[in-house]
This record gives sequence, structure tokens and C-alpha cells, in this order.
Amino acid sequence: MLFEKLSVWQRSSKLACSVFSTFEHNKNFALKDQVFRSSLSIPSNIAEGEERETSKEKVRFYYYAKGSCGELVTQLQIAIKTGQIEREAGLVMVREAREIAKILASLITRHKRALKVAT
Repeated sequence: MLFEKLSVWQRSSKLACSVFSTFEHNKNFALKDQVFRSSLSIPSNIAEGEERETSKEKVRFYYYAKGSCGELVTQLQIAIKTGQIEREAGLVMVREAREIAKILASLITRHKRALKVAT
């Protein structure tokens, strides 16, 4: 699959694995479920966008992935503030989610520009 070669997909998959490891034994099941879902949604939406037939659809799924980055950052910050996870480990994941969001924003801009040229 082509999406597996994308560094943004690789990084977001690695981030999801870090989230799973960090929250594996967490007893706050509501938070754990939300964090798992948002972290999984990032690489999943990148993959789904790459498998779509048009650039317009690809951009839409990149937006979904970027939105999931925002969700994950919010959930991680709350987990840090409430003592659910260790501060430094949480901040590392927050930084990575923000970097992934920046990459996605750049991809969105590039693809939207290409769409304008094509029309």
C-alpha cells in the first residue's frame, strides 16, 4: 500500500503505538477509550484518504486526520493535568501530534493548490 510509505502515516502510526503503551494500564476507561480512538483515527484517515480516487476526497480525509490531532492533543493535555499520565511522556506525544498536524496542514495546502490549478 502506498500510504505505508508516507512519513506522516508512519509517524502517526508510531504515535498511536506510544499512546497505547502509555495508557495500557490506565484505569480511566472513558479517557483511555477516547485517547485510543483519536490516536487511531490519525493514521486511519491518512490511509483512507490515500485510498480514495480523487484529490478532493484525499484532502477531506487529511482534514479528518488533522482534526483528530487536535482531539488527541486536548485529551493528552487533560490526562497530564489530571495526573493520568506522566507529564514528560505526555508532552512528547503532544509535540508529535502537533508536528503531524503541521505536516497534514502542508499536505492539505499543497493538494488544494493542485486542485485549483487543475480546474
